[in-house]
Amino acid sequence: MTEISLPSELRTTTARSTTDDISIGGMTCASCVLRVERALKKLPGVQDAAVNLATESARVTFDPAVTNDGRLRRAVRDAGYEPRTQVEAGDAENASPWAGFAPVAIGIVLSSPLVLPMVGDLFGKHWMLPAWIQFLLATPVQFILGARFYKAAWSALKALTGNMDLLVAIGTTAGWGLSMWLWLTAEPDTMVHLYFEGSAVVVTLVLLGKWLEARAKRQTTSAIRALHALRPDIAHVINRNGEEADLPIAEIIVGDTLAVRPGERFPADGIVHEGNTQVDESMLTGEPLPVEKTFGDKLTGGSINGDGRVLLRVTATGSETVLSHIIRLVEDAQVAKAPIQRLVDQVAAVFVPVVLVLALITLIGWWWFAASGELALIHAVAVLVIACPCALGLATPAAIMAGTGAAAKHGILIKDVQALELAHKVNVVAFDKTGTLTVGQPRLTDIVVAQGTSEDELLRNAAAVQRGSEHPLARAVVARAGVGTADNAVNVKAVPGRGTEGSVGNTDWLIGSLRWMQELHVSLGELSERASALQAQGATVSAVATRAGGELRLRGLLAFGDEPKPGARDALEALRASGIRIMMISGDNAGAALAMAHRLGLRDDEVMADVLPADKAAKVSALKKDAQGKKQTVAMVGDGVNDAPALAAADVGIAMGTGTDVAIHAAAITLMRGDVALVADSLEISRRTVAKIRQNLFWAFAYNVAGIPLAALGYLSPVVAGAAMAMSSVSVVTNALLLSRWKRGK
Repeated sequence: MTEISLPSELRTTTARSTTDDISIGGMTCASCVLRVERALKKLPGVQDAAVNLATESARVTFDPAVTNDGRLRRAVRDAGYEPRTQVEAGDAENASPWAGFAPVAIGIVLSSPLVLPMVGDLFGKHWMLPAWIQFLLATPVQFILGARFYKAAWSALKALTGNMDLLVAIGTTAGWGLSMWLWLTAEPDTMVHLYFEGSAVVVTLVLLGKWLEARAKRQTTSAIRALHALRPDIAHVINRNGEEADLPIAEIIVGDTLAVRPGERFPADGIVHEGNTQVDESMLTGEPLPVEKTFGDKLTGGSINGDGRVLLRVTATGSETVLSHIIRLVEDAQVAKAPIQRLVDQVAAVFVPVVLVLALITLIGWWWFAASGELALIHAVAVLVIACPCALGLATPAAIMAGTGAAAKHGILIKDVQALELAHKVNVVAFDKTGTLTVGQPRLTDIVVAQGTSEDELLRNAAAVQRGSEHPLARAVVARAGVGTADNAVNVKAVPGRGTEGSVGNTDWLIGSLRWMQELHVSLGELSERASALQAQGATVSAVATRAGGELRLRGLLAFGDEPKPGARDALEALRASGIRIMMISGDNAGAALAMAHRLGLRDDEVMADVLPADKAAKVSALKKDAQGKKQTVAMVGDGVNDAPALAAADVGIAMGTGTDVAIHAAAITLMRGDVALVADSLEISRRTVAKIRQNLFWAFAYNVAGIPLAALGYLSPVVAGAAMAMSSVSVVTNALLLSRWKRGK
């Protein structure tokens, strides 16, 4: 049975800081990103601000006692951009594929007649339109359809910065102005070559490119929209009279009993109160097979009920459900800024000023050497048009959005973008044993009693002391003893990494590891050989002792057996085959740890046994250098509270979603189901994502490195430059979207 567990926080809020997201319209390039970030960071109380071009949003951490959401939005508006409400942002994401195409269509209609003479020249035809008709066609495109460029360019100039809109506005205005000058100063009745078509077509092509870019970006958020779509709108609530009443999901409260019919989605998190069914949790965990659910089993909102009608007792609603946490984790990863983005930010900060200088040099150079102001201006316009930092701004976030979305579809939640960027370098993976590589549901297989102690006495008192513990071994003891068969224990306390002790009657009972008994100087005596034999068979052996009158006495041994997870051995072998070193870290004694390791296909040198929980982090840190002192990148995989320090100490922490909240909090990656093969999938998705980021950045840089000199040397016209600039952004986003087609084994 799969149980999905995630931490309870949704929005990071402390006494002195709040983290909030703002949707922003009007950003077009990496320079816009920097301008919005600077505007937000200037506000008093703002501790950090990260703006993402692909998601068109900003994540701001601020002191609510000093500033508020209204001031943040005002700063965005003052910087020349449009802070959007959640409704507006949602409408933009869910818009029709053809939304926003009207200006592009109008531009195409008005620009096409201007291009016809160029087409006619190919066939020896002269279809040149009169100058006044060219003016009437080009001017609305330049100043009505292109008004957005002027507005954004003016905002940039007021802020003493530059952006893509400034380059387009200057370039196309120069082309339109040159045409007007040539027309108005020409001799009457003479045919003058004008450049109205260049400015009009460039504006139209840029609008077309931005529309295609926006359409492609909407696809990168498909994973989030798919998760939102899992929420049904109506729930069938059972009232006090036992009758069903349909209520909106927003009105459901914890404790309600809901009827869920076959084929419906569960409206909220809860437990099975009545009935049996099979549940499809594939959209949450990536697990294609339905999971059996019966009385008392956990149900996750958004999963699909099978062929049985069940009653659900609600345990979480709204933002506290597992589905809401999943959505938040994916959104967090997509809005965050990867470390590699810092390079792009540094380039973008100086890019537009450098381009303006290069365009000026091109203008002066051609004017000086070619003695033609007209030709010089056209080449300078081409430089301005082709040098757009859009692709640079989209290269990293588009790939991250697609990568995290693909991971979410396969049951892998990546909440730390730095981990996503780092995971492809992992060459050592350390695994916790119990619950990670094994099923984590050990059974009490053997009870060995010392002379003078009965099996019933030993089991009854051990269960009494461990009744309240969540440790898997403690649960196995209690399950074996049965409900209500144990006495009440008092003064019960856990001894970290060693065991549990408590008082039953006038006697203190201690249940824990053999190492603990050794520290307490409790001899195993005649049971020593039996303990060794059980450990050699792979059992985990605990000792039971009593303390009375200050004297410690061994009362017996408890042996526990666990099973390897299905597919764990094959998953470990696949990791090893890819060149990754495998290590298993266990608190068990060497005999038990090695016996399980051999069943998992691990070698003796791949096992660390007798490791206390407090020492796990140190062991993980030690793995960061090999025997020759060479740096290693280490991933730690665990699921328990005692794994949290080790998960935090690793370069990449990976938690099983079936584990504890503490482990999930400490990890950067959460696997929604306990499938060890997902570890390799996580590393593979990281490799693919980083590869896409590098490809996008290479082509974005290469495009400008090659395009600007070609335009400056006169090999590219403004029209060709405009088309190339528009397509560069679209190609970057399209390349990133290929990640969404990733499947295991491909």
